[in-house]
Order: sequence, then structure tokens, then C-alpha cells
Amino acid sequence: MARGYWIVRVDVLDPEAYKIYAAANGAALAKYGARFLVRAGAFEAVAGTARARNVVLEFPSYEAALACWNSDLYQEARAKQKGAVESDIVIIAGYEGAQPSAAEPPPADVPASE
Repeated sequence: MARGYWIVRVDVLDPEAYKIYAAANGAALAKYGARFLVRAGAFEAVAGTARARNVVLEFPSYEAALACWNSDLYQEARAKQKGAVESDIVIIAGYEGAQPSAAEPPPADVPASE
């Protein structure tokens, strides 16, 4: 089963409210098996627009990622940062298919990336 991910791009407008949210979201994230793969850190926007903070969370499955987002527990935590951030959030299923190889061309049925 493919893992699920939250891809989050955030501009923090109210750091104090964001700290309260960050302290409150841990219970929901733990309940649904989330782990941080990216949590802020250095980055370079090489195409398109960027936000100041980037986060990638991994869940055991796409269904778990969606269930966490839709849970009362997470929505209660999220309410604590209302108005404190501008964000773009995508919940996406991981890919478990063939990976790139220098020895062979990509399969014809897999769309090319940018």
C-alpha cells in the first residue's frame, strides 16, 4: 500500500499563534502515524513561487493522511492557527512504481515531469 503525504507550504503571519498550533497538532499527527520528512530547513525555489516554510509529512497510507486531516482532533488544532498563516496544502498518495534508471528509458505510460 502506498504511503500518504501532506505537502505544506506556509507563510507564518502570526508566530505566536503558529507556535500554539504546532504544540497542539502533535496528538493528531501521532494518532495517524505521521512523521516529518521535511520541517522548514534550507531550500531554493528553482521554479514557480515559494513560501517561507515548507513541510512534508509522511503517513502509513493515503487513507491515514486524509483521515488525519479530516479528524476532529486535527481540525481542533488547526483552528488555533486560523488567520496566523497563509498556506498551500496537498494530500497525495505515494508512488510505488518503477524508478528512473540510466540503463533504460522511462515507460511510455508514465507522464514526464517538468
